[in-house]
Amino acid sequence: MSPRVSDEYKTNKKNELLESAKCVFIAKGYTRATMQDVMDEAGVSRGALYAYFDNLEHLYLELLQCEDQKDAQFFRPNDEETSWEQITKWILRQQAKIEKIEQTLTQANSEFFLSLKDQQKQASYPYISTRYEKMVAVLTAFFEHGTATGEFKPQLPGEAIARYLISFIDGLMLDTAHLGAEKTKVSEQMGALLFSLKAMLGPVQ
Repeated sequence: MSPRVSDEYKTNKKNELLESAKCVFIAKGYTRATMQDVMDEAGVSRGALYAYFDNLEHLYLELLQCEDQKDAQFFRPNDEETSWEQITKWILRQQAKIEKIEQTLTQANSEFFLSLKDQQKQASYPYISTRYEKMVAVLTAFFEHGTATGEFKPQLPGEAIARYLISFIDGLMLDTAHLGAEKTKVSEQMGALLFSLKAMLGPVQ
């Protein structure tokens, strides 16, 4: 087996393990999940799982990075959609996730972040303290690109809009995880978000 094929195999195997882990964390949350649960879900031995991940925290961190990268992909400029169409599509995707909150990692995420409140652990995982700023940077760059191409005529700085958007989505996700989608009226709230974003960004139609 050549090194290239070997690397490809490792990447694919790691992704398969992350998908199995995601199923476990969605079903059990973070605090009740174990490495044994992931082994059982993936149908692998202890050695096969520990070859890729040191412990549950390391595994969850890798899963988090993988999920964050999927979100970042949405904001790469493309020729097939306008910037406003891209942001609208992403928001509708978030709405679908929030409406099916029990099938997402929201509960596990909140448990994971609370477990890392300990400063020592935060120092061990710098990604946790930088992921918010990374998403702010991705969104800010996206809004600034849309402004530079004349697609947006924003009323506020791109960074302020980015932080507002993240806080809104995160807040609605947490509220819905605790109260349920009917109580938080997800569809109405996302409609309000699109309305306010349109006013802030001033998309040129």
